[in-house]
Amino acid sequence: MVSIPVSRVGEDASPAEKRKVVFASSLGTVFEWYDFYLYGSLAAVISKQFFSGVNPAAAFIFALMAFAAGFAVRPFGAVVFGRLGDLVGRKYTFLITILLMGSSTFVVGVLPNYASIGIAAPIILVVLRLAQGLALGGEYGGAATYVAEHAPANKRGIYTSWIQTTATIGLFLSLLVILSTRLSMSNDDFEAWGWRIPFLVSILLLGVSVWIRLKLNESPMFQKMKAEGKQSKAPLTESFARWGNLKIVIIALLGLTAGQAVVWYTGQFYALFFLTQTLKVDAQTANLLIAGSLLIGTPFFIVFGALSDRIGRKPIIMAGCLIAALTFFPIFKAITHYANPALEAAVANSPVVVVADPAECSFQFNPVGTSKFTTSCDVAKSALVKRGTPYANEAAPAGTVTQIKVGSVVVASYDGTAADAKTQGAAFDAAVSKALADAGYPAKADPAQINHFMVLIMLFILVIYVTMVYGPIAAMLVEMFPTRIRYTSMSLPYHIGNGWFGGFLPTTSFAIVAATGDIYDGLWYPIIIASMTFVIGMVFVRETKNNSITE
Repeated sequence: MVSIPVSRVGEDASPAEKRKVVFASSLGTVFEWYDFYLYGSLAAVISKQFFSGVNPAAAFIFALMAFAAGFAVRPFGAVVFGRLGDLVGRKYTFLITILLMGSSTFVVGVLPNYASIGIAAPIILVVLRLAQGLALGGEYGGAATYVAEHAPANKRGIYTSWIQTTATIGLFLSLLVILSTRLSMSNDDFEAWGWRIPFLVSILLLGVSVWIRLKLNESPMFQKMKAEGKQSKAPLTESFARWGNLKIVIIALLGLTAGQAVVWYTGQFYALFFLTQTLKVDAQTANLLIAGSLLIGTPFFIVFGALSDRIGRKPIIMAGCLIAALTFFPIFKAITHYANPALEAAVANSPVVVVADPAECSFQFNPVGTSKFTTSCDVAKSALVKRGTPYANEAAPAGTVTQIKVGSVVVASYDGTAADAKTQGAAFDAAVSKALADAGYPAKADPAQINHFMVLIMLFILVIYVTMVYGPIAAMLVEMFPTRIRYTSMSLPYHIGNGWFGGFLPTTSFAIVAATGDIYDGLWYPIIIASMTFVIGMVFVRETKNNSITE
């Protein structure tokens, strides 16, 4: 179906043949991203299924940590599969990564939950996420390299931008399957067992992906290099042990992919978590809004990819990082205004303040559930975080029992280790709930008050930032490195940037919010990283659109 004679791929190939290369490469990558992002889209449900042994706030952060675990190992996958791709070839590496990803995703769909097998459930889940991360670490660099090595020299931006759409299309596909499943059953059934269906569907996508990739030929540049005996015998050594190339790898990481990653994950995943966890918008509405913004915004990957062929990759990526850093705060405040105006009004009219001895307040992040947060400060903050209630902090003298002030109403906290802690806890929760309700703090966003159109516009703007930084970056990374070590060299900075700087963004940002009480403080993380990338990129990154990639 898509087998293409090597001699005809490149400048002399027909448009139809070139489209087949892009289509075949992109479709398998879409399915791989679908598998990877199912977990992120279902993090709130998964936290209840697999991390129910800890308090709700810690459970969600733990679920995000498991989500981030897949990102943590992506650089290792980049090293392992990048080396394989430079030694053996792009095509066979594709097949290994898709098999590893698809099988891991399917097993998540049949994995017993915490209630069934206890601590083994989250451990196995994290192992599967690690396997997915390794697979994805080898996938992206291969797909981008494969397409770029088939593309005409003056169209590498637009050709590789199709690969850039695959992450967003994969996310969109995961949201679509999740929504379809939700709509086919009750919410209770979905949270009990229906969430497994999107994971099980992946086995069908795996079959299609393997069939397509078996039809592909090897990259003509790789075949030519292999025939001429110019392959690297030690891609890892050449890539990372020689300063000339290592310097480019470091510049690519700090001056390109780190900022690109935080803009990407803020605009898509953090925005989704912000809607559901902070603003308490119901999951179906939030997913529809995110999916709508992705549907409208995805074509701009191609727009900016094509534009980068004309004006260069660097100015578009740098502009995206700078504009995002300058506007994240007003955009997320606008999302609050349009998605949950009652929360915005309550914060303005009756601000919540936690008055506590700072020595009693912990950074409530303990993924394995071994620590108990029982001081009066921790109890108070946990109650507010669980409700998604913003608060300010006020220091009190040492030994003071923590108080929650809701406007003029004061609710005293309690010591979670007291003999009657259970009784005090019930009274405390009831008093906090009443004080917040009387002050107008909503338990959930009122669907009738959500301005869906304006929320969609705000989310669309965030997606435009994503397309600016992400659309041209595959071509730029490919153009920075020679053919013999391209797969290895470009994969590592991409996956450290996206796996570590980007993948840990939701976890880091929500932990910051839980510590400070300000629902916008989590944005400081992407703003600082995007600003760093802008400065380093402007100073050290050179334009690459006219670089030759044949050697």
